[in-house]
Amino acid sequence: MATMGLGKLFHNHTEHADEGGTIDRPRLYEIMVSAGFLGGRRPLYLRIAALSGLRPGDAVLDVGCGTGYLTRIIAPVTGPDGHVTGVDPSPQMIEYARRRAPGNSTYIVGKGESLDLPDASTDVVISTLAIHHMPAAARATAIGEMFRVLRPGGRLLIVEFRPPTGRLTSRLVGALTSPAMRHNLRDLLGELIPEAGFRIEREGDLKRLFYYVRAVRPT
Repeated sequence: MATMGLGKLFHNHTEHADEGGTIDRPRLYEIMVSAGFLGGRRPLYLRIAALSGLRPGDAVLDVGCGTGYLTRIIAPVTGPDGHVTGVDPSPQMIEYARRRAPGNSTYIVGKGESLDLPDASTDVVISTLAIHHMPAAARATAIGEMFRVLRPGGRLLIVEFRPPTGRLTSRLVGALTSPAMRHNLRDLLGELIPEAGFRIEREGDLKRLFYYVRAVRPT
């Protein structure tokens, strides 16, 4: 089966790269992602959780939470005094996450560019492999929304795919992403995050074709 055909099995998007899309088949997505990571998914996501700097008692928002995999890792760290909220535009993904939700977690159907959360209500915002699914015209608004819901001093962590360089790698990554991955988001995020008001603290590469940007909302 061609990779584009594989991608269409669980993506809901057009063929236009700038229009983004959603993933609406959570069980198939979990099978494909688990196989793709070759047993390395949990260590990577533990690393992502550590990079976010979250602490016990924090209110954490996961934008583009998908099946809730990362939120289930974060929830025990925040503890009974903390809370994790997952937001995703796909009702199917949210329903999947809700059925597996830890006690201190909430899942909401919604878009990153219109977060249904109060101003300055969150300590940490994480977005993992979600920005490339958003329509290009909505990405600046979404990062602005992340800034809005963070408290002064709050922390932002965005993880995305590193742009593939080889033909085979490009095809494999394309099977798990929207057509928006045709564009290089690394440079774009380097502009959009400061423009939203954040101060970038650190950025770098992660294993398995990922990179991250960590930033803070100034006090």
